[in-house]
Amino acid sequence: MRPVKAGQIVRTYSAVIERCSETGLLVGHVPGFPGAHSQGATLDELQANLQEVIAMLLEDGEPSLESDFVGLQQIVVPA
Repeated sequence: MRPVKAGQIVRTYSAVIERCSETGLLVGHVPGFPGAHSQGATLDELQANLQEVIAMLLEDGEPSLESDFVGLQQIVVPA
């Protein structure tokens, strides 16, 4: 994870994180940002990997996000 320098402009993205049942790895993706996905064994590793992927994707210019992350909602259904 790269430290943020004083006065540096930053961008913030929301990532959805799940645990893969087959590998046990954490898998994260940024909704609406094509190619912005990665995996890691820990949350810190996943965050560093996502930062690296997003920084690489931003080298091609500002993305046109296909959707905006709104939030998560719990849905309750009878068992």
